[in-house]
This record gives sequence, structure tokens and C-alpha cells, in this order.
Amino acid sequence: MGVFADALAAAMNPSCAGGNHAAIYVERQVIRWFRDMLGFPDSSMGLLVSGGSMATLTALAVARHVKSGVDVRAKGLRDAPAPFSFYMTSEGHTCARKAIELLGFGSESIRTIPTDDDYRMRVDALASAIAEDRARGVRPIAVVATAGTTNTGAIDDIEAVALLCRQHDIWLHVDAAYGGPAILTAEYGTRLRRAFAGADSVALDPHKWMFVPVEAGFVIVRDAGAMRATFSLVPPYIRSAGSPTGVYGLPWFSEYGFQQTRGFRALKVWMTIKHAGLGGLKSAIEENIALAGYLADRIRATPQLELIASGLSVVCFRYVGGGSAALQGPNEEDAVRVNRAILDRLQLGGDAFITSTELKGRFVLRACIVNYRSTREDVDLLIDAVLGIGAAV
Repeated sequence: MGVFADALAAAMNPSCAGGNHAAIYVERQVIRWFRDMLGFPDSSMGLLVSGGSMATLTALAVARHVKSGVDVRAKGLRDAPAPFSFYMTSEGHTCARKAIELLGFGSESIRTIPTDDDYRMRVDALASAIAEDRARGVRPIAVVATAGTTNTGAIDDIEAVALLCRQHDIWLHVDAAYGGPAILTAEYGTRLRRAFAGADSVALDPHKWMFVPVEAGFVIVRDAGAMRATFSLVPPYIRSAGSPTGVYGLPWFSEYGFQQTRGFRALKVWMTIKHAGLGGLKSAIEENIALAGYLADRIRATPQLELIASGLSVVCFRYVGGGSAALQGPNEEDAVRVNRAILDRLQLGGDAFITSTELKGRFVLRACIVNYRSTREDVDLLIDAVLGIGAAV
């Protein structure tokens, strides 16, 4: 349905910076759906963007405008009375670092917070880092927490992070680009709703776990006025709430983000949700999570494989062989060589597609199930392929 909608959108070819035409109202409806799904108030504002990277850049630009203590639009950061700091873990997505660099703060302003054994941000270490920075005269701007890390699907203790942010007047941005749609599930819904309740901004990618074709990212900011003040070039004295009966319609989307030229991303999101319903998306996401659990169970039950980490629909593992030739301990170099070879042959062979990552210095294979057509038979095929290639290598 999303592919069909994308073709329609290309044929219609509207400019979605603003105005009073159908595409604008479709996007506003999508924004309302996501705002309600994430539990944000009517006073918030959302925007469809290319993906998590642009969503994060947009959100942190608002954080800079609100928390830097200087008129950054007029003077930039050159008159800042103190250095700045941001907080994220090594498991946080690199798009946050890119955004911080592009916003003029530099990567040296990032404090990398350690993680616990489950790859979640350590809140005690975050508290210590904030206290140290305050004592040194450094001004904290934002914490970037994650609801579903790319590597392992880990969800930070965002409620506890939010409490710290409120105590220290720090912006909280939640990267839920991958994991956010799990809010629809029975298992994660309550936890994520509580987590997002304390966030100033959230990034969500419908093109990841809502089965929409790329590009379809989403950012929402709790304070719509701050978002508009960050980007709008319409003088305040002629700003208005807009009117659906006027030629120019409601306030333009280009006042809430960087893009002036904006395509009709909303139609494929709107039609996917109308076609599947939130109930349909919920069922598909829950099935993906169940399949990841099945994959983890298969790995645990297979002596030649080692489960390293799992969360949401991500499973990280590696081939360790068996018997006296087990690829563990002193054979770590062999384990890396063999698992790299498995990854290459599996991807090029076309039977299954997985990726790799490093966890605590170890090279591991990473499966992420985000296809609504995946089945247990696909998981079994993956296991058989890994074992076959591993034995051959």
C-alpha cells in the first residue's frame, strides 16, 4: 500500500512547505495520529522528515534555541558565556553526533555515558557527569536517550533520565526511530508511554518498523512555539494561527523545520495506517518480537551458536563451532575471521540478510526482524545457513 501511495504522490507532485491543499491536511492528520500514539499533548508539533538523522537534527536545533542561553539565531554561539555539553552512550546512534557537530557545538561537547550489562545508559553515571559539568561551569544542553538501540534493541531507563533532566533543566531527546512503534504492543506499550511522557522531543521512523517505504521519518517537539521560533522566518508581528479557509491555510510546515521544498511523504504513511490500522501494525510488530524470541531460543539450543544480546526484534549472536575447536577464549581471532566469512557468504548468497556489529569489543552477527511477512521458516532457514557456512569455513 505504501508503494502504491508513493506512486500516487509522485504523480500529484505537490509542494508540502505549506498552503491550503489536500496534501497538507493529510500530513496534519498523520501528525495527529503519531502525537496521540506517542502520548504528546495538543500543544506539541510534529513534522515528517527524511528519517532519524533529520529528526534528531531538527530536535536538537530546538534544544539549542531553548537551552543555550544565547540568541543563537542572531549571533550564533560565539557569545556563549560557557562551554556546552551533551550526553549519550556509545550505543546511541551516530546521527546524534553528526547533529551536534553540524549545530556548531563540536564532538568534544559530547559526554559518552557508560552502559550497564544490558547496554542501557547508566543513570548513576549520567548524574555524575552532569554534576561534574555543572561544577566546571559547563552548560548542559541535552541528553539523547534511546528507545530501541540499533545494536541490541535496548531501551534506556528513560523515566529516570527524564527526572534528572527536569532537575537540571536539560532537554531530553528520545531516539525511538527504530523502537518507537513497540508502543503499540502489550509488552512495551505502558513502559514506552511513561518514557515518552518526560521527553521534550522524540524521533520515530515509520519506514523502519511501521513498514512504510523510505523516506518516512517523523519528529515531534513538545513545545510547538519553541519549534516555530527556532525555524520560522515569518516576522512575529504577522504570524497568525492561520485559517483553513484562507489562501495560505494553516501555519506552514516550513516554519517548523529546515526544509522549504518538501515532498508528499505523508500519503504513504496515511495509506499504510488506513489500510492496516493500528491493530494490524500492532499484530505485525508483536509477531516480529515473537520471531526474535524464537530465534534467540534456537540459538540457545544450538551448541555451535552463542547468544550475545537480544531486545525488541534484534538478536545478536555468533558462530562458535563445537567440541575441541570451539571458537572461544584464546581463539577469539579465529571467531572474528569465521563470523566475518559467514556474514559475507550469507549476504552474497541471498538466502538471508543480516548485518554485524561490535559489542564489548566482540564482532557479532546481528539479525533485526522488521518485515511483516517473516515467518518461523525464515528463522529456521537463517539458522541452517549460518551452521552450514560456519562448518564449511
